Amino acid sequence: MLTKHNSIQRDQIEIIALDELVPANHLVRKLEVAIDFSIINPLVKDMYSEVGRPSIDPIILIKMAFIQYIFGIGSMRKTIDEIETIMAYRWFLGYGFHDKIPHFSTKWHKNSPRRGLQTIK
Repeated sequence: MLTKHNSIQRDQIEIIALDELVPANHLVRKLEVAIDFSIINPLVKDMYSEVGRPSIDPIILIKMAFIQYIFGIGSMRKTIDEIETIMAYRWFLGYGFHDKIPHFSTKWHKNSPRRGLQTIK
């Protein structure tokens, strides 16, 4: 017998933690446990100026590169699109439901005069 689902719950309001949406065996959880990302900030500290606009946390940039590489995403633009919609990636980066994800044009410039991470506009 054919059954048809009639109720669409797209506008349903739920109270849920982002942590509950990421399965316990998801690869991002394993990466978070296996890799100590806290070593990044001391390594790049001298590449940042004390003046100017605030930067994006280098740990976030490295984690974004991990997402792109490990999940086989072809471009940073597509990676950002995926991060905006896949809650496991937001969890891995430490972003909440409504946090703004860095723009895809954020790049690592190893040959720039300041040798740091800069945003291209």
